Amino acid sequence: MGKKIDRRGTYGKKLLHLFARLLFSGEAYSLTEISRILECSKPTVLRLLSDIQMGYPAQMEEEKRGNKKYVRIKKPVGEFPMTSLSQSEWQILHMCRSFAEHLLGKRLFEEATQALLKSRALMHEKDSPSLKHFASFRSGTIDYTDHRQTIHTLIEAMEQKKICKLTYQSLGQSKAHSLYIKPLKLFSHHDTIYLHAQKTKTPGEKYRTPQYDPLLAVHRIRKVELTERNFTSPDFFDFEKTFNKHFGVMKEEAFEVKVEFTGWSANYVKERIWSPSQKIEKIGRNKIRLTFTASSEPELIGWLLYFGEEAKLIKPDWLIEEVAQKTKKMAAMYS
Repeated sequence: MGKKIDRRGTYGKKLLHLFARLLFSGEAYSLTEISRILECSKPTVLRLLSDIQMGYPAQMEEEKRGNKKYVRIKKPVGEFPMTSLSQSEWQILHMCRSFAEHLLGKRLFEEATQALLKSRALMHEKDSPSLKHFASFRSGTIDYTDHRQTIHTLIEAMEQKKICKLTYQSLGQSKAHSLYIKPLKLFSHHDTIYLHAQKTKTPGEKYRTPQYDPLLAVHRIRKVELTERNFTSPDFFDFEKTFNKHFGVMKEEAFEVKVEFTGWSANYVKERIWSPSQKIEKIGRNKIRLTFTASSEPELIGWLLYFGEEAKLIKPDWLIEEVAQKTKKMAAMYS
């Protein structure tokens, strides 16, 4: 069995990485999160935390949330030492800001720029990097400028763990409807910002458990209000396991998929990760077979049709029939 590649480098680099993250963020991290960030085992994480406690006079706080253990470094009382970003750190943050320009909208983009410029002012002039190296291609994207306040309110609700009342207009619906939710995570997918939430009781109405948690496109939220009701974060919630385990942002019952790709599509597909457990087999000259898991039939069909004749679905049989029917209807439209 081959030796596992240590993508984070030496133990010392992991130690510094973890120490900096805990010290400067002030956030609590579960052992599972730290293990994923540093790409190491939980025993290694425990050893790193022990070394930090022995070598730095800071109070390490621990707490249990369900069956998970969380740790954080309590910030020292008094003035916190002023530190500026390094040139490399500043460049990476500026690159991230530029790549996300179309998602942030004009006002939020300006806020992000201002924050970076404040840090840039602390840097020595000779180390001060340029603002001109990065950009974002915006064709077909959504303008989030008018949704700035919605995003800020949702962030505030997540920070304070407040239940929100939303007025939301679903795609294809002529009227907006109201619902009460626990906001859990804002995330981006295909140049769209989504809110993953849990539905909660509407005052005066009987609560019915939905089949799936709400997945809400932020640009379709017409109004968001913070209520006085608090919520507790669910112990079982893990964004990575919920959303990054299978292909598709819509989460229904997962199923295995096999697709053969030829030509340019074979090279394109093998460069990317479509689900963590995927397998790619080379089955001929410039031809591959991809096996992975998906959780959204509509998204998968749209993705397959994007590759045209260079993608052939092999499995599952029921989905092959669906794709065949759709391609017949498309052919009839252009005949």
